[in-house]
Amino acid sequence: MNSELYVLPLVVRIERAAPPERTDALEAAAMAVLSLLDDPGEWTAELHAWQSTGKIRKVVRRARGAEWRRAVALPGRTIEHRTAEVRVHPPVPLDDWPRDLARLQVSGTDLTDSAAPGPAAPPTLWANPGLEMTAGKAMAQAGHAAQLAWWASDAGERAAWRERGLAVSVRTAADRAGFDAMVAAGLPVVRDAGFTEIEPGSCTFVAEAPWLSGRVHVRP
Repeated sequence: MNSELYVLPLVVRIERAAPPERTDALEAAAMAVLSLLDDPGEWTAELHAWQSTGKIRKVVRRARGAEWRRAVALPGRTIEHRTAEVRVHPPVPLDDWPRDLARLQVSGTDLTDSAAPGPAAPPTLWANPGLEMTAGKAMAQAGHAAQLAWWASDAGERAAWRERGLAVSVRTAADRAGFDAMVAAGLPVVRDAGFTEIEPGSCTFVAEAPWLSGRVHVRP
């Protein structure tokens, strides 16, 4: 196992005059992660190094104006989803970020939805209603949930998902009892490492889809 800790950088575009909707940003982050997992292209080695540590740490930073243009100039892939733009970059060592990414702020990703999101379509990533997370934190957690769902899907299920553009729905569970029931049912669940905002071991997200039920979910 690779002993060097890698992290997956995600950058969300937040312009002062037109910030994205919170749900759009969370879904874009999840789709950005899925895009890299599905087709790492020239970053296969970096993806392997990241996943071989046994951790799937992600860090979300924000950018606007010239900051965003510098981020886009670096190797990576931009996902545009309704009001949101999220760029995923190849994994980097935790202590060796590209300068133009390292200088971006982590704080300040407090986004809101101007209206309630519409009906969810599977796969759905359900947030724990008992936890408060900034949008940046929630984006990383949604990315984790999407990754666990991808790992739990077989080749045919991934192909069908790919045909739908790797789309996901991100919603907050209606109540804690319903969220806990999904955790108890054995669906892919994200348990946070506790680096920021919430207590270690907290269940932050559950991934739900018809093909994910009734399986034993293990990480590769």
